Amino acid sequence: MIERKDHLDGTASAILLACCLFWGVQQVMVKATLPELPAVFQAAVRFVGATLLLWLWCRWRGVPLMARDGSLGAGLLAGLLFAGEFAAMYLGLKHTTAARLTVFLYTSPFWVAVLLPLFVPAERLRRGQWLGLACAFLGVAFALREGFLQHGGGLTWRGDLLGLAAGALWGLTTVTIRATSLARVSPEKALFYQVAVSALVLPLLSLGLGERWVWDWSAFAVASMALQTGVGAFASYLAWMWLLVRYPATRISAFVFLTPLFALLAGALWLDEPITPSLLIALALVAVGIVLVNRRAPAPPRPAG
Repeated sequence: MIERKDHLDGTASAILLACCLFWGVQQVMVKATLPELPAVFQAAVRFVGATLLLWLWCRWRGVPLMARDGSLGAGLLAGLLFAGEFAAMYLGLKHTTAARLTVFLYTSPFWVAVLLPLFVPAERLRRGQWLGLACAFLGVAFALREGFLQHGGGLTWRGDLLGLAAGALWGLTTVTIRATSLARVSPEKALFYQVAVSALVLPLLSLGLGERWVWDWSAFAVASMALQTGVGAFASYLAWMWLLVRYPATRISAFVFLTPLFALLAGALWLDEPITPSLLIALALVAVGIVLVNRRAPAPPRPAG
């Protein structure tokens, strides 16, 4: 029986911080790889490799993946939502900047906060926690306001809408995992449904879109795909699934507001973009938002006498 906790402890916070840092850098890395490797093809290679790595991990750890436990339907649904999220994300990066897409992608906590309490009453947020979510989102929007002003015209709306769709699909995937039989399976099996379905769906989508499959990769492309596959799609998502089955999903999802800010920092370092006062103010707002969302509920007063 998996022990669930009602708050994030130091271990969970450290893992989440490391994941958000990598995911922020990864968005810029994916964008930088697009001139060499087509969008959905890049995602397909990533999840084919992640499926193989996860299968080997489960064999080594003795984690059963094929046992009948009533999770097949929910697992396939989560896998399709997951594949759709990444198709939208990678295609969106063709039409907008990594920072702009990331802010739309990380609207996923709002979908979780709104929908999950309908299925899991214990995940209902208090008024102060809603304030925390709003504060964190305002921080992200504030940090990226210059990008919105500079890139408000043109064709970025296509990438923006795809980023918003990816965020919604990510939120729906989280709700599916927490509100169905997937909440009772191992993190490895829950993740295997997602990466395996993506490994089947995304190559077909890539072919359907007429993408050219490139196999003559530069050293940068090899390093990018290795990191996207080994760290991004395998290690970090396995850690994410481990957290989802042990900690409140609404609290975990609030942490991901850090990722757009890390993406902005990565863009500044990678693309030599300036770090503005807006970023520093946004960091403070996000920190306050995370603290509010993860505050424990006040203990009920003890009866007199």
